[in-house]
Order: sequence, then C-alpha cells, then structure tokens
Amino acid sequence: MFSRALLDAPRELVPVRSLSPLPVAPHWQRRGVGTALIREGLRQLDEQGVPLVFLEGDPAYYSRTGFTPAAEHGFRRPSLRIPEAGFQVVKLSSYEPWMTGTFVYSNTFWDLDLVGLRH
Repeated sequence: MFSRALLDAPRELVPVRSLSPLPVAPHWQRRGVGTALIREGLRQLDEQGVPLVFLEGDPAYYSRTGFTPAAEHGFRRPSLRIPEAGFQVVKLSSYEPWMTGTFVYSNTFWDLDLVGLRH
C-alpha cells in the first residue's frame, strides 16, 4: 500500500512514501475500509518518522484523509502525465520546510509504466 520513494530536495534526497495502490476488495468498498487503512497507515508512517506521503488520485476521495494538492506546497510531479489536481501530498510531523522539490518514484513504477495516465 505504501511504497518507498524519494523527494529530490535541493539540500538532499529525502526518503518519503507513495500511497499506491490502495487495494480494497469490491465487496468491502464504500464501508470506510479504505479510509481506515489510509489513516492507520499514515499514523504508523508518522511514528516511523516519514515526513511526506504522495499519491496520484481523486482529490474528492483522498482529501478526507488529509491529502492536499502537492503543487500548492511547492512539490513537482515526476511526470507531466500526472494530472496536477491528482498529484497530492500529506505532510507528517517530521516534515521540515526545506523539504521541497520533485517527487521521484522507485524504479519499479517506471519499469512497469505505472506513472501517470497514458492516453
């Protein structure tokens, strides 16, 4: 559910996480399971000292768990194929203001062509 990723900040590379994918079996959807999984996952990542979590997704859904448009916080998308509105972030307690820059997926996302939308 949470994958390792990096933030290419001017000062240094920052280990962050990406929420992708969020698997909820169809018969459990619309019961709050996904929201509960996200909230618990963010709580655990916060305890581990992860400063930021990024995702590509529907702002109407993910805003319920604290995600906001990443561009509004100075973060850049790793690909122009990612709709700006869908590129979102949540800042956790170890986030520091110098942590800005470009979000970088792990190689697996690129190798499998899972970044952004293909038309």
